[in-house]
Amino acid sequence: MTIVAVFNQKGGVGKTTTALNLLAGIAKRGRRPLGIDLDPQAHLSHVFGVQPRLADDTVFGFFARQRPLAEIATISQSGVAICPAHMELAKLDAMLGKGVNVVTRLRHALRAPDAMPGPVVIDCCPLLNVLSLNAIFACDVVLVPVSADYLALQGAKEVERALNALEPVFKQRLPRRYLITRFDMRRKMSAEVMAEVNEVFRPDEVLVTRIRENVKLAESPAEGLDVFRHAPDSRGAHDYATLIDELVGAGFIR
Repeated sequence: MTIVAVFNQKGGVGKTTTALNLLAGIAKRGRRPLGIDLDPQAHLSHVFGVQPRLADDTVFGFFARQRPLAEIATISQSGVAICPAHMELAKLDAMLGKGVNVVTRLRHALRAPDAMPGPVVIDCCPLLNVLSLNAIFACDVVLVPVSADYLALQGAKEVERALNALEPVFKQRLPRRYLITRFDMRRKMSAEVMAEVNEVFRPDEVLVTRIRENVKLAESPAEGLDVFRHAPDSRGAHDYATLIDELVGAGFIR
């Protein structure tokens, strides 16, 4: 099992789009990945068509009621097992705090002997809270989407600082990879952001793959579809397939 946490402290950078199409692309290759939606907005759950009415039937039930992840997981039409989110997740910081046993709860569940097999992709909320800390403590790599604009780059820098601050806890450098999204070489800002990403972050932690601006990719969530089902021959589908190849080659998806 490998666990990927998709996280940036800036919204609108392609975080959920990346989690969605990573999961769908892995499923397209014959695996049964597990998607965990830790964003109270539940956009990933919505696109996969999994929206339980009761909070206890979502990831909220896992954290607040100790329900097993396997009990709340639902198989979507994309072939992905999804543990959906609920707006009640926003209350967990006040309910649970940030003790060690709390922020490692997801890690223990995903690495237990009876855990669901297959790759795991976690869609985080854009806050460094109890939910995103659970994802960071559980994962093998933090994947940080950076859309080609300056505010997204600032959010990525905040992620870098947060991960560096956690190093004494992990007693090692937590693996992370930066992914440039919404890239358009015709725009001067795209080239400038790409140059600064390569300057600010370690070169070996910046992915070669670029997710280019693409109409089909942008419209697929509105259709309730991943890009592979919506437009399998599109540039967006090609870019996410290339991203999966790169992550497989680096050993982050097995």
